[in-house]
Amino acid sequence: MNILILGAGGREHAFALKLSESKKIKQLFVAPGNAGTGKIAINVNINPTDFEAVKETVLKNNIQMVVVGPEAPLVNGVHDFFLADTDLKSIPVIGPKKDGALLEGSKDFSKQFMQKHGIPTARYQSFTKENLKEGFTFLETLTPPYVLKADGLAGGKGVLILTDLAEAKAELEEMVSNEKFGTASATVVIEEFLKGIELSVFVLTDGNSYKILPSAKDYKRIGEGDVGLNTGGMGAISPVPFADNAFLDKVESLVVKPTISGLKKDGIDYRGFIFIGLMNDAGNPSVVEYNVRMGDPETEAVLPRIESDLYDLFEGVAKQTLHEKSFSVNPKTATTVMLVAGGYPEAYQKGKEITGFKNTEDSVVFHAGTKIENDKVVSNGGRVMAVTSFGNSIEEALAKTYATIEKIQFEDMNYRKDIGFDLV
Repeated sequence: MNILILGAGGREHAFALKLSESKKIKQLFVAPGNAGTGKIAINVNINPTDFEAVKETVLKNNIQMVVVGPEAPLVNGVHDFFLADTDLKSIPVIGPKKDGALLEGSKDFSKQFMQKHGIPTARYQSFTKENLKEGFTFLETLTPPYVLKADGLAGGKGVLILTDLAEAKAELEEMVSNEKFGTASATVVIEEFLKGIELSVFVLTDGNSYKILPSAKDYKRIGEGDVGLNTGGMGAISPVPFADNAFLDKVESLVVKPTISGLKKDGIDYRGFIFIGLMNDAGNPSVVEYNVRMGDPETEAVLPRIESDLYDLFEGVAKQTLHEKSFSVNPKTATTVMLVAGGYPEAYQKGKEITGFKNTEDSVVFHAGTKIENDKVVSNGGRVMAVTSFGNSIEEALAKTYATIEKIQFEDMNYRKDIGFDLV
């Protein structure tokens, strides 16, 4: 069995590492991959949204399953492309078709879906430049802070949380009238601010049955104490201590079950991951957002805890036999800390040589933004590496992670020293 993973980050390295454990897999390919995936798989230098190049790679290498890491190929319809092609339609794609991918591709669609199927979420309305004044009026009915979300994909930058009403109105106009986030903000969702503590729950589904994966909490802000600019994620903890069985039972009954049954009722044949961003307000879950793939860096904390054969689970998704598959999770805590380039998430330099990451027996080092240049591993993105360790507690796992980080070096390397600070 040859498998192709689409993507280039730490999430895809985590997929590749987990799949490489399966005895059923002959050869792994990653497109485009990074320096880490290149050690355990064959990297193919193509863009995951260039579907003709993906097709050529699949046919040339006798690929029998495609696992989609990032959201862009899913929202652009890679699964639909396979189904519509005579040469590809029998090859399973792990990831939803375009109609299911709208859960992430359109904030307005996902809010309508939640409302329709009775899934707890914040009160909201959507606006365009045509009804901008109504948007101003709606903002006046809300208590600050004000939450503005670009409807489409904006590279993780399309959400604004503002405390000043005048600023919120100005930003709304900037988004819908002046395309602050391009066409992604032609429609803007304004919603109530949800109070509580945020966490993520991940679900793998074959469209009928599902497996709930370990919970995780990620840390988006660049600065310690959760201050400063938003990033793609600076670290993650799994499991989340406050997500006890009672809370997770509520998540399953109030969110997971109605999400899976709602997709089915709406005629959406959804096969893949659903990332559910949640707010825990005094033990009650509300959905902040859906993503249609695994999160990053949460994947680097969640996947290592799964003891089951990941390929076996994916086969269950493809054949709709997921309910027959065994599923077990390591009870230990996993902590992940992201090493980022100096200046990130603003302007940063690439091409910095990375050393000290090879002899790290207490941790797993996932490559995120790296490549091979002149036989050296160099930085090739804002988020460069993710370091994950296991422990019997958050403190024990973090101690291992930070001890490993002490060995790794590249010019202007930056990381948060307080991941998990709010959980211990």
